[in-house]
Amino acid sequence: MCLAFFFKTSLLETTIVSKNRWQTLIEIFYEMVHNVVHENAGSKGRKFFPLIFTTFMLILACNVLGMIPYSFTVTSHLIVTFTVALAIFSAMNIMGILKHRKHFLSLFFPPGAPLALAPLLVLIEFISYIFRVLSLSIRLFANLMSGHTLLKILATFS
Repeated sequence: MCLAFFFKTSLLETTIVSKNRWQTLIEIFYEMVHNVVHENAGSKGRKFFPLIFTTFMLILACNVLGMIPYSFTVTSHLIVTFTVALAIFSAMNIMGILKHRKHFLSLFFPPGAPLALAPLLVLIEFISYIFRVLSLSIRLFANLMSGHTLLKILATFS
């Protein structure tokens, strides 16, 4: 999958702009994320690719920027990871409600569960669904903070 750019120089002639290193690097990331989305979500995941690719590039850019000595690692702060997780969680819920309407609520009641346990199961599933955002953002924050701290300590020793 090549993302070469074409510029029209006349009505009948087109020229291909030669790739530079940045374009090659972005194409490698593009193909890598595209393959991951295609392997995990199939052809139905294609419409979510821009969101996933943008999130990947945001986190990658913030982490690479944090590796520069005396710079600031944006993703090592809980509010940043929480905001990204909350934005994706909100978009996921809106898309789920638009697609499944009232059947979206069946997510909170496992199939085959006894009806007598419905209030307890729905409460437990709803709480775990809501706290997933917090737990994922804390995990991302902790992994990034510990990794950057470890690398800075090792860089100081050397």
